[in-house]
Amino acid sequence: MPSLKEVRNRISSVSSTRQITSAMKLVSASKLKRAQDNITRMRPYADKLKEILGNLSGAVSSDTESPYAEQREAKRILLVVVTANKGLCGAFNANVIKRASAFLEEHAAQVKSGNLELICIGRKASGFFSKRDVKVRAQFDEVVDKPTFANANGIAELIMGLFAEKVFDKVYIVYNEFRSAASITTVVDNYLPITSSDDKSQASAATTDYIYQPSKEEIVYNLIPASLKTQFFKVILDSQAAEHGARMTAMHKATDNAGELLKELKLSYNKARQAAITNEILEIVGGAEALNG
Repeated sequence: MPSLKEVRNRISSVSSTRQITSAMKLVSASKLKRAQDNITRMRPYADKLKEILGNLSGAVSSDTESPYAEQREAKRILLVVVTANKGLCGAFNANVIKRASAFLEEHAAQVKSGNLELICIGRKASGFFSKRDVKVRAQFDEVVDKPTFANANGIAELIMGLFAEKVFDKVYIVYNEFRSAASITTVVDNYLPITSSDDKSQASAATTDYIYQPSKEEIVYNLIPASLKTQFFKVILDSQAAEHGARMTAMHKATDNAGELLKELKLSYNKARQAAITNEILEIVGGAEALNG
């Protein structure tokens, strides 16, 4: 049985940890509220723009088609991996890395030949994959903590340029999609080339007689790049909200676990103290009997 001093030290240590995790939970809850508001406001706009983009990609003719809609054989693939810069957020980073690693295994031949490269967003992704046998073309950390349309726009333009210049034939994004603080889904999104959003929209685009104002060329030239940049910004906002939700949940569980551990330690401390008091009483009684004898 541990000594009373050891138990007291453990109680003090667990109490300090519980205070820290409780404070981190409150901070994450505050950040989650702002991040959730951002993605809630952004999602309807991004989804509608994606729907229009899907219909437009099916409606424009081959001579007006955007370079971002060009379908090519997937010889060279770019995978964008979005994680957090920090840990202490449960399985948030691990799930993305696991899904990205599974993607690399599915395309092992291209990884081996150097035809699959990564762009890592977040230090957890770059720290993991920089030690693996896959080329990391670029890494970005600042956009994760303070996402703005301006800094996300720069990354989106880089990715779009690599596809338009035919450096890569396919671009995928792996990230955590925010549903709620307790519901986060890891998804692999086909970013480029653009495709119709679903079969229904494709059929609608094929049978609808669109009236274009201004011309098809100008709509394609302006709308598709704007939509792609918006979709990428939505990915960053989704990931940020999911990170804060995961961290809040993880810190809530850690605080509860610390509370349960404190109860056990206090019970153990009381038992040890009672045992010590009983031993002292027995020693005193034994000493008194020896004197009387």
